[in-house]
Amino acid sequence: MECGESIELKPFNTFGVEATAEHYIAVSSLSEAKAVLRNALNKPIIVLGGGSNTLFVDDVVGTTIHNRIEGIEILKETEKSVDVQVGAGEDWHAFVLFCVEHGYGGVENLALIPGTVGASPVQNIGAYGVEVKDTITHVHALSLEDGEERVFTNEECAFSYRSSVFKQALKGKYLITSVVFRLEKIPTLHTSYGSIRAHLIQNAGNSESWTIKSVFDAVVEIRTAKLPNPNIIGNAGSFFKNPIIDAKKYVDLLERYPDMPSYMLSEHSYKIPAGWLVEMAGWKEIKQGTVGVHEKQALVITHRGGASGMDIYKFSEEIRRSIIRLFDIDLEREINIVPAVTHKE
Repeated sequence: MECGESIELKPFNTFGVEATAEHYIAVSSLSEAKAVLRNALNKPIIVLGGGSNTLFVDDVVGTTIHNRIEGIEILKETEKSVDVQVGAGEDWHAFVLFCVEHGYGGVENLALIPGTVGASPVQNIGAYGVEVKDTITHVHALSLEDGEERVFTNEECAFSYRSSVFKQALKGKYLITSVVFRLEKIPTLHTSYGSIRAHLIQNAGNSESWTIKSVFDAVVEIRTAKLPNPNIIGNAGSFFKNPIIDAKKYVDLLERYPDMPSYMLSEHSYKIPAGWLVEMAGWKEIKQGTVGVHEKQALVITHRGGASGMDIYKFSEEIRRSIIRLFDIDLEREINIVPAVTHKE
């Protein structure tokens, strides 16, 4: 267990902004997490994972618990599937690589998503037609209010698009300690979304030879080509969620923008790429000092050093307000703002 007072959080967030934790404690086991919570109950607590989905806009008051609980354990195995329990502090991409190397299918489309395993159910991370909710069976967590353990079933996690009960009704109420995944030993490949199929046809030969490794390699190459490496350029990946609009608004926008990309969710709702909205609003490659919109992916806000978290937040707020004016769509931030900031029109 590592702990300290007035600890600098810059090394622990992928935006690379400066912020100080009043009390910082890194836990590496369930027993350590329980002990910390016993002493921190009734105090402000912030849980930090990989820092890849967090924007610090000020110093953090109270206790910052850095979740470093690792470990991968096979719980149950059949001819068709395997149940794997993974520590919340495990690096997500490393876990995906573990699955691919062992022939366990289900998460290969989620390669190179930054962050830890513990963040995956909170965000219900997704990419290229796959959401992590489809592989999660249980989430183990500790209550920040009383330190009690609780195991959430998939249904109790209330998963939805880029969200879950941990981001809604129970936001800031639990520290996730591990996640149980059910993975396929006879994998079903998901290749129809985005540019994966075209990439596979060009690079992996006949579809009969495609494997989860083929899909994994395709995703890694595609993401590497268009997304900045947070170790080189500060960023938190997709900054805004793709908005879901009703059919009437969709038809109205389509009349104005006949080439607008969209994904039909039902006869009543459509998903619009937030990156397209940001680009159409003229923000692609726009910079304010060392903060800007990435030139290859308008959904990514970058930080090249020297700006504060509040500078990045205000930049994102300008983007959000411009989208409201132009499209009457209010983009929701996908990342967590710490401490929370509210905005009003």
